Amino acid sequence: MLRSFLALALAGATASSFGQLVDVNPDWKEVEVPPPPALRTQGLIPIEMPGGISLRYAVDPASVTVGADSVVRYVIVASSPSGAVNALYEGVRCNTAEVKVYARHNPDSGWVPMPKAEWQPLHNRPNSRHSLVVARTGACVGQGPSGSASEIVRALRTPADMRFMNR
Repeated sequence: MLRSFLALALAGATASSFGQLVDVNPDWKEVEVPPPPALRTQGLIPIEMPGGISLRYAVDPASVTVGADSVVRYVIVASSPSGAVNALYEGVRCNTAEVKVYARHNPDSGWVPMPKAEWQPLHNRPNSRHSLVVARTGACVGQGPSGSASEIVRALRTPADMRFMNR
C-alpha cells in the first residue's frame, strides 16, 4: 500500500516537473486497435477550443471507446470556415498524459493509417491541443478514463459550467 502511494506521489511530482506522467505500470501493453469507424459529420459534440482558433473541432460520440488497455479512442473532426473537413482517429492514455494518432482521414482516399505512430505528450504540442481539451473535458479524470464510453460522451456534452454539479 505504501509502495503504491509513493509511486503515485512520484508520478505526480514528475508530472508537474516535466508535464508528462510516469507510467506506474511498466507491463502495460496496448490492445490491437480496431480500425477507424466510418467518418461522420453529423451529430458531433463540439469541443470548445481556447485561443480564438478558426477551426471548429468536434468528437464523433459513436466513435468513443475505452479499451481493455484503458486507452480512450475517438474520432475528432476539424472543420474550417471554408467548409474543409479533416479528421483524426486517436487515442489518449490518461495515466501517462499521452496521445497517439492511429489514422488521418483524407477526403480523396478515406482513412489512412499512421503505421509508425508513437505516443506523444499531450502537453506543449501545438498540433494536439484539441487532444488535451478532449482529455480535460471528458475523456480523463485523474490518471484514468472518466468512466465508460457513454459516461465520457455525457461528460463531453456537458457544458463546462455544469460539469461538477450533482446530477
